[in-house]
Amino acid sequence: MKVILLKDVKNVGKKDQTVEVSDGYATNFLFPRKLAVAVSKKSVEVLENQQENARIAEENAKKEAQELAKRLENMNLVFPVKAGKEGKLFGNVSLKQIEEEMLKQYSVSIDKRKFVDKGPLDHIGFYSLKIELHKGVIGIIKVQIVEGK
Repeated sequence: MKVILLKDVKNVGKKDQTVEVSDGYATNFLFPRKLAVAVSKKSVEVLENQQENARIAEENAKKEAQELAKRLENMNLVFPVKAGKEGKLFGNVSLKQIEEEMLKQYSVSIDKRKFVDKGPLDHIGFYSLKIELHKGVIGIIKVQIVEGK
């Protein structure tokens, strides 16, 4: 019997995949647990609609990420901090601080886990931090750390 999987099933297949299984396995295991539906014109039509909607949503998310990446290029965050000799900071500027400052100054909320460069920002100077906004879309934000009183 041909079925369309609604969820990943171990040793059978992945979600939205059409697979051939025995009649008993389908009726006694997959259907009662709502892991699959039988292949019919209607179920194939529904699957195609879901895949099309998912593709459109993915394209929209990628476009939004690209627009945000362009906005990030114009952002420059300045952090005045106390520093010791040779520009070494007492502590460092964290990604959480950068995230909060972006929200405060530019009303842009980006999760700190999306930052690709997680290195310590512990010296006075300029930093270009990469942010993965979407799969394959990288934005760069400029951060300047200056000595403050």
